[in-house]
Amino acid sequence: MPPFAGSHPLSHGFSRNHVDSSSNIVTIDVGGQLFQTTKQTLKQSGSKSILSEISNLDGTIPFIDRDPEIFSILLSLLRTGNLPSKAKTFDIQDLVFESQYYGVEHLLLNSQSNPSQFEPFDLEKSVILPLSGRDSPTAISTTQLGSVQVAHGCKITSFDWSLKRKSTILTQFAGIDSMLSLSPNVVAAGATDFSGLQIIDVSKGFVKETLNWENVTKSGSTVQAIGASKEYLFTSFESARRNSNCIMIYDLNDGFRPVTEIGHYEIFGAELDSAIPATKLSWIPSHNLLMAAGSHSGPSGVRGNIRFWDLRSGNAVWEIKENVDCFSDCTVSDDLSAILKVGVHSGEVFISDLRNIGKENSWTCLGDQRKVVTNGKKEGIGSKIESHGNQVFCSKGGNLELWSEVLIGSSIKDRVFRKNSMGRAKDSCGNKITHFSFGGNKMFVTRKDQQFVEVWQSSVRGF
Repeated sequence: MPPFAGSHPLSHGFSRNHVDSSSNIVTIDVGGQLFQTTKQTLKQSGSKSILSEISNLDGTIPFIDRDPEIFSILLSLLRTGNLPSKAKTFDIQDLVFESQYYGVEHLLLNSQSNPSQFEPFDLEKSVILPLSGRDSPTAISTTQLGSVQVAHGCKITSFDWSLKRKSTILTQFAGIDSMLSLSPNVVAAGATDFSGLQIIDVSKGFVKETLNWENVTKSGSTVQAIGASKEYLFTSFESARRNSNCIMIYDLNDGFRPVTEIGHYEIFGAELDSAIPATKLSWIPSHNLLMAAGSHSGPSGVRGNIRFWDLRSGNAVWEIKENVDCFSDCTVSDDLSAILKVGVHSGEVFISDLRNIGKENSWTCLGDQRKVVTNGKKEGIGSKIESHGNQVFCSKGGNLELWSEVLIGSSIKDRVFRKNSMGRAKDSCGNKITHFSFGGNKMFVTRKDQQFVEVWQSSVRGF
């Protein structure tokens, strides 16, 4: 039975009323409350929605036996593309359920997962996502639409874009160190103590495929980092004997077919650089380059390198060797056209403009330059840095710093960044932030020794 009436009296106590069939105005009775809108507004719902069907009715007032208050919110969504402020008074799952009934879930998803609605200066902790068991998160990955997968111990728990838990599955890993969401239902996962990269269907709980690197010693190959572009999957492997490493490239559109390998290094003698596998992989679309970074703690301190690989030639077109204040973590921002790092010794944030590729001493300290000394301290150890749009986030202990560019000129030397403390991101126990990631207009934060994920959203647009 259809949810609305067309040409005969209804059984809900509301009889059919005739209206002017030539009018562009549509009247709908939802739960006993009348709503008026236009045919054009209803057609915004899409051809498969019952609201679109209603827009084609002439001369009747259809009755829908649903909640009128939530309908008014969805009607505002059709009119503006955004949810009204009063939507905050409803649970998101109630809105999802009703949007599915009317066939407008895709519009609700777009309104809640639009990265342009991310307000970094107005973030507040909105939701806690509980995890089963006693294991703290070891890896977290998100999709552009805001769904998230969390690895904790040997398990992966998945939440959809509305933050409803979909599933928790057991894996073959004792603990997952690297994970990348390839879709809302498929992840690539690996560990530094388990051979091979696994492609896992988290909705059905099975391994679709295992990818390995055949190294010279014929030993196992453990995963150190995972990255992806629209076409390729990148995986940093290290041999189980820890005497060789490389980056494998797989075709995402051709069943994970191996395409090539780059950065193949064998360890010879005391050449420390060859012993450092890449532990972070980031694709830079505007330059068609892959950033691969790794560091190593040895007798002479922390050393590392950041290389930029051209996939077409298989060569590194630029390399930064880190000796003085090596990175605790680094990232690359296409929006800012910059590489950013947090120094392991100083704990300060540094930037290198991608337009300076090839130049020596390209790092500029955004914080206290006086801390950039090798004094034995490691104020930045465990710090993480990520970019989202034109903003840069850096975790230090239990706090998050937000760095924003201040536009004062067009030349490279005129670039100025301002630090904004996000002290609200520190919980009452001061637990160190271990991971943070971004999906849609949400920020996901995990902390040491805690069995849940914090979700941060704009207090203006979020729930």
